Amino acid sequence: MNLIKRILGIVWIGLGIGAGIYLIYFQAVPLWAKGGNDLVPAIIYTFVLAPLISIGMSLFGYYSLQGEFDNI
Repeated sequence: MNLIKRILGIVWIGLGIGAGIYLIYFQAVPLWAKGGNDLVPAIIYTFVLAPLISIGMSLFGYYSLQGEFDNI
C-alpha cells in the first residue's frame, strides 16, 4: 500500500504542474488577450488560483513521495 501511495505522489506532482499550466495557458492567456472586463478573472487565475493549486498539489505529492503518509 505504501508503494501505491508513493507512485501516486508522482501522479499528484504531475497533476499539480499540469493544472498550473492549464490555468495559465488555456484560461488566463485568452482572457488577458480580450482585455476589458475579462482582466479581473485573468488576474485571479494567474496570481491566485494557478500558484495555489499547483503548489498545493505538488507539495501533497512530494510529501507522499517522502513517506509522510505511510502511517495513515
